[in-house]
Amino acid sequence: MLLGERMAEGKHMYKDILDDTGPLAAGTYWLFHLFFGRSIMVYKILACLIIFVQLFYLNSLFIRYKSFDENTYIPAFVVLILYSSSFDLLTLSPALMGSTFIVFAIGQLFSQTVLQKEGSDSVLLAGMFGGIAICFHFPLVVFLPYLILAGVVISSFSFRQLLLSIVGYFIPLSICLLYYFWIDALPEFIVEYILTGRLGEVYVHMTYRDLLLLYLTPFFFGVIGVFISSLFKSLTINQQKQLQLMLIFLVFAVASIFLVNRRTPYQLLVVIPSLTYFISMFFITSKSGFIPKIFSWIFVLGIPLFGISWWSVKNNQNELADYVIVEKQEHEISKGKTTLVLGNDLGFYTHASQVTPYLNYYISREVLADFEDFQDMASAYRNFLEEKPELVVDEDGVFRNLLERIPLLKERYRKSGKFYFLED
Repeated sequence: MLLGERMAEGKHMYKDILDDTGPLAAGTYWLFHLFFGRSIMVYKILACLIIFVQLFYLNSLFIRYKSFDENTYIPAFVVLILYSSSFDLLTLSPALMGSTFIVFAIGQLFSQTVLQKEGSDSVLLAGMFGGIAICFHFPLVVFLPYLILAGVVISSFSFRQLLLSIVGYFIPLSICLLYYFWIDALPEFIVEYILTGRLGEVYVHMTYRDLLLLYLTPFFFGVIGVFISSLFKSLTINQQKQLQLMLIFLVFAVASIFLVNRRTPYQLLVVIPSLTYFISMFFITSKSGFIPKIFSWIFVLGIPLFGISWWSVKNNQNELADYVIVEKQEHEISKGKTTLVLGNDLGFYTHASQVTPYLNYYISREVLADFEDFQDMASAYRNFLEEKPELVVDEDGVFRNLLERIPLLKERYRKSGKFYFLED
């Protein structure tokens, strides 16, 4: 929401706002802020609508291309349960928006499993949807090698089709590059969006152990589905191709966790389409019997209850303080003020306006601490002089060190603990 608010003020992403959010995700937040402002409820509703689109599309896809022996709504139900694995899967994140286009791209690849002729339109669309996805969320770049591998090995793309899919993939990204070149922000786009998030510090909001615990049950059922569909289920040629598409995509989707800049549960929601396919295969194949019924109840109740329990325990232990915004009494100090938070506690922005380009703390910290770069120091002085944050929350001493380097700026602020107040 803060990002959309800054862009609504006429600021350009990467040039006037230091952040690593994807350009299309940033544009989406900007549009939503213009229409809805800071309404958290609207953002939740929009996230649920996107999930419903994925749910409906995947279920229709499996029915249309005869992925299973019967037409069923089990995949839709499975998607619904999987999205209850963690509380942050229901937020309007770049990963959620980008993964929606990955789902659309998979649909185009599915169409190649039944066509007996070259389908140039679906090949081009598969590439374009994948390209749009990366403009929302960079780790979804894993779809490109997947597209090439799946296209050549499974769908038997001709050289023309392969080239067409790659060209389609780079069309959305080229448009973004052209736009930022036009506004003289191309280097910033490349550094902040493509390089910094991959080569810089990973924001560890939770451990790999926590991620494994959250996704253990979904992957357990997914693995069972893989074995049943691969070893014990008789499949048509088209169904075999669909199985291979989903299995390979699952591998690439899991690998995307190593490209993320924030280690959070929502980063892995891109695995949901593949897990939905294999889990649905398990439930459709194993309908009767006592053990399948037990597994069904474990899946339906276990995943949501574990997600809720995990959140409750972590929240009570205050281990999500850097990830979840919880209103505190000290946040009242920023009410009605133009504010800059140099730290992870974004709760100070709840009733305040964010100013200066330094939105992403991790990127901003590197810029404001680079005292050898005189251009960065000059820009910092100019930004503080022009936007005049009335309150600076300095959690790690970044602003304190900056003031020591820029005495003219130090004269304008009064220190009180970790807070710096602008002097009249």
